[in-house]
Amino acid sequence: MSIWEALAVFAAGIGAGTINTIVGSGTLITFPVLLTTGLPPVTATVSNALGLIPGSVSGAIGYRAELKGQRGLVLRLGVASAIGGLAGAVLLLMLPETAFETIVPVLVALALVLVIFQPRLSAAVQRRRERNGTSVGSHGGPVLFGSLLLASVYGGYFTAAQGIIYLSLMGMLLDDTLQRLNAVKNVLAAIVNTIAALFFLFVADFDWSAVLLIAVGSALGGQVGAKVGRRLPPFALRVFIVAVGSVAIVQLLLR
Repeated sequence: MSIWEALAVFAAGIGAGTINTIVGSGTLITFPVLLTTGLPPVTATVSNALGLIPGSVSGAIGYRAELKGQRGLVLRLGVASAIGGLAGAVLLLMLPETAFETIVPVLVALALVLVIFQPRLSAAVQRRRERNGTSVGSHGGPVLFGSLLLASVYGGYFTAAQGIIYLSLMGMLLDDTLQRLNAVKNVLAAIVNTIAALFFLFVADFDWSAVLLIAVGSALGGQVGAKVGRRLPPFALRVFIVAVGSVAIVQLLLR
C-alpha cells in the first residue's frame, strides 16, 4: 500500500466513523477505497469490519448520555445483534459475494420509507394499541427482536446501511426519541462488528495495515459524529438519514 493509498484509507475511516455514528452506511465509504488498493472483496469486507470496531465503540461512548435508562433494551436487543452478527459473518465466507446484492438496495429503500413515515406510522400503531388495549412493552416485543436479528445477519455479512435499518425498525416499534434510538443503534452496531470481527480473526484473511488505518480513523470519526449527530433536531436527523440512504442505494445499484 502506497502512502497515498494509506492516506485515502485513513480519511475514509474518519468519514465512515462519522457517518456510522450519525446514521450508518459508512462502509459505503471505506469498502470502495479498500478495493482500489487492490484488496479482494472478501478480504476488504473483513478488514473493514475489523477496522470499524473502534469507530462503533467511540460513537456509542459519544452518545452515552442518551443511553441512560436503556440498559434493559440494549441487553435484550444486544442478544439478537450478537446472534445475527455471527450468522452473517459465517454467511460471508460461505456464500458468493453477489448473494445479497440484489436484495440490499430493496432493504435500504424499505428502511428509508419507514424512516420518512415513521412518525405517522408510529402514531397509527399507538392508536391501534390503545383501541385494542394491547402493548408491546418497552423492549418492542418479539417482532422487534426477530427483525433486528435478521437485520444483524445482514450487518455481519456486509454492514452497509445497517444503521438505517435498525433505526427504521426501532422507530416503528418503540416509543422514544430518534436521538435515544440512535444511541442504541450505535451500541448494537458495535456488538455486530465485534462479534463478526472475532470470528474473522480466526478463519478469514485480512490486511492489518488497512485494519489499523480504518481503526484509528473511525475512532476519530466516531467522536466527530457524536458531536454533530447529538445536535441535530429530529427533522434534520431524519433528512440526513434519508439523504445518506439515498446515496447508499445509488452506490449499491451501480456496483
